[in-house]
Amino acid sequence: MRPDIVTFWHGPLDRLRRTCLSSQVAAGHNVTVYSFEPLAGLPDGVGNAGAEAVLPHAFSERLRPPQPDGSWRDWTTLQFSDFFRMRLMAQRAGLWLDADVLLLRPVEIDPAKPFFAWERPRQLGNSVLYLPPDDPIVMAFEALMQQDELTPDWLALRHRLVFALRKLRGKSNRVADIRVAIFGPAALTALAARSGELGYALPKQSFYAVHAEPRLFFDPSDFSALIGDPDVTGLHVSPKGRGNQPPVPGSLYAWAVERFGDSSSGEQARQPV
Repeated sequence: MRPDIVTFWHGPLDRLRRTCLSSQVAAGHNVTVYSFEPLAGLPDGVGNAGAEAVLPHAFSERLRPPQPDGSWRDWTTLQFSDFFRMRLMAQRAGLWLDADVLLLRPVEIDPAKPFFAWERPRQLGNSVLYLPPDDPIVMAFEALMQQDELTPDWLALRHRLVFALRKLRGKSNRVADIRVAIFGPAALTALAARSGELGYALPKQSFYAVHAEPRLFFDPSDFSALIGDPDVTGLHVSPKGRGNQPPVPGSLYAWAVERFGDSSSGEQARQPV
């Protein structure tokens, strides 16, 4: 089946994300972005839904206290989204794609089976994720969210030691402070291994061909083989602060803006490759 696509966003959308969301619509998917405030500048065809009903804003304070003005600190948005996508899985909302996943062709899934891909050797990515609502990974996150401390029972030994030392020294009693991705790809990989689901993982090339090398997306290059490869369904992009920079002529980014459009310029999304 061709699933609905869902994601979460906090703050203003940049040009890169608008282009990627347009590509998801152009691939023929219904796309919804969840947020706590109405999002301006969403591309045509992208819906906006309230995030509070999925995971309350107050949950963020269990990750770390907000700034004095109430805004979120450093890692909060990324870690909140790790939990948010699992709540969407529990609610049968659809396929999660990060807002910076450029789709080159439609995604088809079996709703009874997990859908994810290798991001790097020995680590799954969670930028592209579907899990059945009764999947052991979803249930593990649901159980974790019932805890006061949010301490995963799948935490790696090295992270348990780091956490114990931080508590002993009075630095922190929150697992969320250990590292930014503590509830993200490492958690997904550990839980997929525990539940015997690593065999469902797609090859890295399916979605993460440029993830570790953003120059392949942002710098001029011959990208014809990449976009013509039927095994490359989409590209998760790591913008590294370049999301609002003008695309460089001859780059894959410039091609994407030309093909899929950008709501800031009034262009319309075109058909998928």
